[in-house]
Amino acid sequence: MDCKKALVEAEGDFDKAIEILRKKGQKVAAKRGDRDATEGLVFAKTDGSGKRGVIAVLSCETDFVAKNEEFGQTVEKIVDIALESGAASLDDLKSQTYGDGMSIGEKITEMIGKIGEKIDLSAFDVVEADTVIAYNHPGNQVASMVGLNGEGDAVKDAGKDVAMQVAAMNPVALDKDAVPQDVIEKEIEIGKDLARQEGKPEDMLEKIAMGKLNKFFKENTLLSQAYIKDNKKSVEQMLKDIDGSLTVTMFKRHALN
Repeated sequence: MDCKKALVEAEGDFDKAIEILRKKGQKVAAKRGDRDATEGLVFAKTDGSGKRGVIAVLSCETDFVAKNEEFGQTVEKIVDIALESGAASLDDLKSQTYGDGMSIGEKITEMIGKIGEKIDLSAFDVVEADTVIAYNHPGNQVASMVGLNGEGDAVKDAGKDVAMQVAAMNPVALDKDAVPQDVIEKEIEIGKDLARQEGKPEDMLEKIAMGKLNKFFKENTLLSQAYIKDNKKSVEQMLKDIDGSLTVTMFKRHALN
């Protein structure tokens, strides 16, 4: 109905009607800026070379909108534009041309005007490596990408398994050296508090906390995690079984909740 009203107001001028919807979208966006856009779609894809991949999140307020065919087509087109343009950041991607004289940012504003709820291109990441694998979990609520330092069919197959592992297990970092210092300090404090509550002596708290931290590293860093298809070996060991120098150089994961 909003589209019909815009066309009536524009006296049948399609381009003018789009401009009316864009202006309406800006007003709606301003009104709904503090709303939670927790629904939407996550989509990852690699380019033809298999050496570059992108992952994007187009968020909205309701599941009803996320399941709309146009919404799904829009996020897929945005990802394609990201691959074709070489966009390197979220702001860079929003400035890319979507079509019909609009940038991606303007297209989203137009969608806000048509749909009437908050919509945002809320996340975007790029992975580049010798081999990049993208994984989209059914339903497009979670997607992941991994970059590996090798090539070939065996590497691609392993990459698919690791990308699924990233989606399922949500590691906080590639290895313990990549875990942010604030996360480490928080885990040490949690470990000390738990040991203290268990009545452990104060002079033992640091040692106990470090033991718990090592367990945290094993369970929450990708290369140290138990491989989901064979929990007797780590992801790192699985990759080295294929090639002694094979490893994951980078990964990205996005999920709606």
